[in-house]
Amino acid sequence: MAAERQPRPQARTPCLLSTIEPFQDVVSSAVIIPKEDGVISVSEDRTIRVWLKRDSGQYWPSVYHTLSTSCSCMSFNPETRRLSVGMDTGSICEFVLSEDYNKLTPASTYQAHQGRVTVVLFVLEMEWLLSTGQDKNLNWLCSESGQQLGTYRTAAWVSGLQFDVETRHAFVGDQSGQVTILKLEQDSCSLVTTFKGHTGHVTALCWDPVQRVLFSGSSDHSIIMWDIGGRKGTAIELQGHNEKVQGLCYASHTRQLISCSSDGSIVIWNMDVTRQETPEWLDSDSCQKCEQPFFWNFKQMWDSKKIGLRQHHCRKCGRAVCAKCSSRRSAIPLMGFEFEVRVCDGCHESISDEDRAPTVTFHDSKHGVVHMHYEPTTGKLLTSGTDKVVKLWDMSPVVS
Repeated sequence: MAAERQPRPQARTPCLLSTIEPFQDVVSSAVIIPKEDGVISVSEDRTIRVWLKRDSGQYWPSVYHTLSTSCSCMSFNPETRRLSVGMDTGSICEFVLSEDYNKLTPASTYQAHQGRVTVVLFVLEMEWLLSTGQDKNLNWLCSESGQQLGTYRTAAWVSGLQFDVETRHAFVGDQSGQVTILKLEQDSCSLVTTFKGHTGHVTALCWDPVQRVLFSGSSDHSIIMWDIGGRKGTAIELQGHNEKVQGLCYASHTRQLISCSSDGSIVIWNMDVTRQETPEWLDSDSCQKCEQPFFWNFKQMWDSKKIGLRQHHCRKCGRAVCAKCSSRRSAIPLMGFEFEVRVCDGCHESISDEDRAPTVTFHDSKHGVVHMHYEPTTGKLLTSGTDKVVKLWDMSPVVS
């Protein structure tokens, strides 16, 4: 059982270190360069830029490269300095950065998809380049030879992709809200399983290979933690956003999840607590507290001469209840409900003040987040926004 920790003080907030502003369009993807005061960005304005911090404290481009079409996504491997850029046309352009990050050399171009590339992922250990596109295909090819090794057709276009090197499992989140697990081989793949818990499309995935836990974020404002390694089918729902979840990163050394949403919220989740699964909603034709009929239960309404009531559900016990028997609201953080939700009167009485103690901290980035990247070695977080601005944050006050 994980050791219980007290919620981190709300007064501790991320520190804004720098802003990078001169973009003509939204930055679709960007990464912090490990062990360097630098950032690599790709943008809808067709540019690849490498930003290095100067003596003045400002970031200035050491590389400014313009492509023929908009850049939709990217993957950067710091060991090989290989940069893979997905394009709006479906192609993937690969480059190699010089050791001083002042020169960008074109390496290869692949026509990987028939539509916009949505995710690109370079796996050094396998020498594979994985990509997904709006053509609903997941492709993987040999990055050395450029030969396509395999492809898998998804039900909807993919918006999230993660890969586990040890098991060769690919985690694929799509626009239908489904997450698919595939076992990739050199020239084939097999379907392991699929699961669906979101009511909106999957917008972000994050895989922790140590705990063997997958996090998925969605346009339905929720995050689900899927316990893959535990083999118990546990899925824990986390409700702490008011808008679409745009990015997820996991700090495994402190067991904290960082999530960002389109309204600019940065949420830090303490995952080093024993969380509980939300109960399944029970079916009933009448209130499971006062036994009053619901409005579709014509027979009981006629027999009892009572007007049918609207059905609700208690978020703590899952029972079907009427509004009168669930008039109270409460946060239930250990069930993932950081905001107040409907609970039945009996469950409300059983929830103590200690049970209501938050397990997250909320912060405002002050721009609508489009993309995020966390670099654990430096403790820095990058956010790019709809305001065409990239912000760099020191997360050490809250992720420590």
